[in-house]
Amino acid sequence: MSTPPEGATPGFLVWRLSMKWRVAVDRAVAPLGLTHAQYSLVASLHGMHRAGLRPSQRQLADHTGLEPLYVSKLARALEAAGLVERARDPADPRAVRLSLTEQGQEVTRRAIKVVHGLLEQLLTPLGGLDSQRVQTFGRELATLLDAPLDPLTENETEQS
Repeated sequence: MSTPPEGATPGFLVWRLSMKWRVAVDRAVAPLGLTHAQYSLVASLHGMHRAGLRPSQRQLADHTGLEPLYVSKLARALEAAGLVERARDPADPRAVRLSLTEQGQEVTRRAIKVVHGLLEQLLTPLGGLDSQRVQTFGRELATLLDAPLDPLTENETEQS
């Protein structure tokens, strides 16, 4: 789809771009034994570790935008694969802290390189990763991510 279909809304285009990205990342990280969702988790965990953090599953869910229950499921699968360690937080027995194993760090570093290459390909039409246009685009996306969404149900709109 090089040109948007007639009447395509920005929401439709965002959805299409997110699907294109998800499929591309899924295919790219599959040889490393990861899915797109698992990649999102380990790459975020890697970045948080580099910042000196050892996040709980809940903190990782907040960071990634994934549902806490889904993060728990992903973390268990990654633990079974030997990529993540899960440990109870001594300060809060309800919280589970996550860290990458040595193998998880290696797989994550390789996956980040692969996904970075995809990102460079994706952003080439906008001038490349370091272009002013891409910097502006990133700020615009961050603005949209910060915008609150409170969808009204059909019943709520009928009662108004």
